[in-house]
Amino acid sequence: MSRIGNKPIAIIDGVKVSVSGRQVNVEGPKGKLSWEHRPEVSVTVDAGGKQIVVARQNDEREARSFHGLTRALINNMIFGVKNGYEKRLEIIGVGYQATLKGKVLAMRVGYANELQRQVPEGLTVTCPDATHVVIQGADKQKVGQFAAELRQLRKPEPYKGKGVRYQGEQIKLKPGKAASK
Repeated sequence: MSRIGNKPIAIIDGVKVSVSGRQVNVEGPKGKLSWEHRPEVSVTVDAGGKQIVVARQNDEREARSFHGLTRALINNMIFGVKNGYEKRLEIIGVGYQATLKGKVLAMRVGYANELQRQVPEGLTVTCPDATHVVIQGADKQKVGQFAAELRQLRKPEPYKGKGVRYQGEQIKLKPGKAASK
């Protein structure tokens, strides 16, 4: 029995949720999100409009697995349009930096050329200084995916720790050659 899926989702003040067929639409101060849920589950907004209930059609394995997932995704959508999500990246290394040119993020991370990435629609990217990047948006998946793509450009290496990392991420550094004597 899904404990997460059975828990009703409270609708926060300032957020409008509508369900038409399998399409779930959530609108709030930070933006609009829509998502089509799987046919194995059903989503209903209660009469008062204060909570959302997710129910599964049967007890088959697939329906049980989508039950909790659907509830979690809708809850993330409600939180995102009300408060938004944020990921912070640090760029560590001599000469490593990031600059924002319109909707293009340009990063110098030790390669001969500057790496450029287009900022996806619905995200806000800022560079408070040359070594930090802040990614904000209402869609948790988009924010996390873009942050992961930027980190992938130059992962932190294990000897000096140079590269792009999440703020607060701990890198386990390996000892160099000098430690072997």
